[in-house]
Amino acid sequence: MIHAHITAWLLALILFFVAISLNKSGKTKGVKIIQMILRVLYLLIIATGVGLLFSVYKIDVWYILKAVVGLWVIGLFEMILSRIIHKRRTSTFWIQFVVAWLLVLYLGFVKLPMSFLHP
Repeated sequence: MIHAHITAWLLALILFFVAISLNKSGKTKGVKIIQMILRVLYLLIIATGVGLLFSVYKIDVWYILKAVVGLWVIGLFEMILSRIIHKRRTSTFWIQFVVAWLLVLYLGFVKLPMSFLHP
């Protein structure tokens, strides 16, 4: 389940930047297609995340925090992409994205014992 979760969010991150570059190229149809694929990936990320959350023996506050920050990252994906498409400012969302992304990576790979980096 961990590998499916990581694969889903890594693919979403790649497609997020592909959608941004397609938007800069003026290919709006391609952006719409990628945006729909991203929304399916968001559901997959949430589903695998919930599966991971309920597979833990004892749900700690750190797991709840990671879930909330993960949802924050997904929301920022959607907000940044839609604001870029509508040519609106995104600087505060990018700052939030970097902070949330680093926090969720720290919680997932370092803090929580369910990470595949822990023995």
